[in-house]
Amino acid sequence: EVQLVESGGGLVQAGGSLRLSCAASGFTFDDYAIAWFRQSPGKEREAVSSIRNSDGDTSYGDSVKGRFTVSRDNARKTVFLQMNSLKPEDTAVYYCALTRRWLAVWVYWTRHSDYDYWGQGTQVTVSS
Repeated sequence: EVQLVESGGGLVQAGGSLRLSCAASGFTFDDYAIAWFRQSPGKEREAVSSIRNSDGDTSYGDSVKGRFTVSRDNARKTVFLQMNSLKPEDTAVYYCALTRRWLAVWVYWTRHSDYDYWGQGTQVTVSS
């Protein structure tokens, strides 16, 4: 059974940094991508970043480009989201999610409905 466990959230001042982790387990397939989404009260779930397992290709949402970096440790099946220059508007619950759907892995990564496995989420709060 696929399991995803996020960690690393917390409270930080604007301009600060946090590093989120997503530990994946319970599977042996290689054809997948892991993405980070975030959601704050009253807003739709937003795609933040994605990394493809086969070649490490990465994608970012416009609101985080240049500030966030996604990376992976294949040996540990762990994906990281380094978040720098945090802003109050980055405040949200951050989720990691896994997809094996070809279109989401290779072409269009931002639709949360394409992801079949989700972590429990970790709260990130950025104070002004």
